[in-house]
Amino acid sequence: MSTLAPKGLAWVTVRQFRRTLWAAAALVGLALAGTVALRVWDARTPDRWMEDGSWVRGDDNLAYEVLRLAMEYAAVYLLLLVPVTGAFVAGPLVAREFETGTYRLSLTQSVAPAAWLRAKVLTAGVAAVVTTLALMGVFRIGWSRVSGTYPFAWGDRGPYEAGGVVLLAYVVAAVGVGTLVGLLVRRTLLAMAATGLVMGVVLMVLGALRWSFMPVLTVTGPVGPTLETPGNALTMRTGMTTRSGGRMDDAVCWDRAAAAVPDDGWMPSDEAWNNTWNKAYDSCLTDHGVTGQYLDYHPYSHYWPTQLIESGILLALAAVALLAAFRVLRARLP
Repeated sequence: MSTLAPKGLAWVTVRQFRRTLWAAAALVGLALAGTVALRVWDARTPDRWMEDGSWVRGDDNLAYEVLRLAMEYAAVYLLLLVPVTGAFVAGPLVAREFETGTYRLSLTQSVAPAAWLRAKVLTAGVAAVVTTLALMGVFRIGWSRVSGTYPFAWGDRGPYEAGGVVLLAYVVAAVGVGTLVGLLVRRTLLAMAATGLVMGVVLMVLGALRWSFMPVLTVTGPVGPTLETPGNALTMRTGMTTRSGGRMDDAVCWDRAAAAVPDDGWMPSDEAWNNTWNKAYDSCLTDHGVTGQYLDYHPYSHYWPTQLIESGILLALAAVALLAAFRVLRARLP
């Protein structure tokens, strides 16, 4: 066990932030205890299996609803690990050393600046990755019960990140960006705020772009029957196809049909209401030359390639940020 214990500068960093490490361990322990308790509580009310082989939760199964709510919050908190990790590295780990001048003490012990920073980055990176892995494991314990239901499909925010490797890549990128910002800003609170903002933007941008990394598949059919995707797919876009080969948003005709129905107390169950609505809808389809409908989707087989592409982008960001950080350090502390 002694060979696994941190030594030298890594030991100093662990000692310096031992309270933070204990707090992270306590967080993992509390999350595990809470999730296991909810699963045990939920298991006390058996599911009701249907004739088609599906299941529905048992009557008055409050534990299942509490577990679902807990998993929704857990998905958000897991994403918050990214800006929180970056802010901690940028502020208390790096910027505060320069703000208070305590870095000079380490450098007077015949320690090269690069070795000093390397020890801090590696220690923070290992601690962040181990903590994230543990919390991902706890999340899986709860998610396995609610997976496939809204909003716990494989492509939803939260389950997507926690179910693969991309969340680890986000955390590594946060360590790299936090290190660079801490060296550039050298003010604890300002560095924390700047890094949190940067990583928040990275989360939003990649979250918006990730489903464009792989080309979508498309199913088409005539107007009327609802199109279905094969298996456990992620629906991206639906709409109408026209005679010219173009695409049209189906909301256009829905809005036109809704506007054609007088707002005088008629109900959708009335035959006259339905006739008026259908006539306006069909007229809109004819006017726009609609010939069918389409549905774009990602099959589950796109999950891991998308994860790996996004992780590669994040690891490249981490590498560039760390390279820039060491160059900044060399320029300021030769």
